[in-house]
Amino acid sequence: MSFSDLFSALGLVLVLEGILPLVAPRVWRDTFRKMIEMTDGQMRFIGLVFMLGGILIIYLIK
Repeated sequence: MSFSDLFSALGLVLVLEGILPLVAPRVWRDTFRKMIEMTDGQMRFIGLVFMLGGILIIYLIK
């Protein structure tokens, strides 16, 4: 894996993260408010699920 691949992946993440605020800012804002109200345990669980999903996708691609 090269730095070019890493920066391409980072760029793709930024593009995907920017879609919802661009297309539906009110929905994004409401979702953000709900996230702020979550407990630390809930946020950690969501982070873990996202990480495992990302690892699974990388594994399936390779």
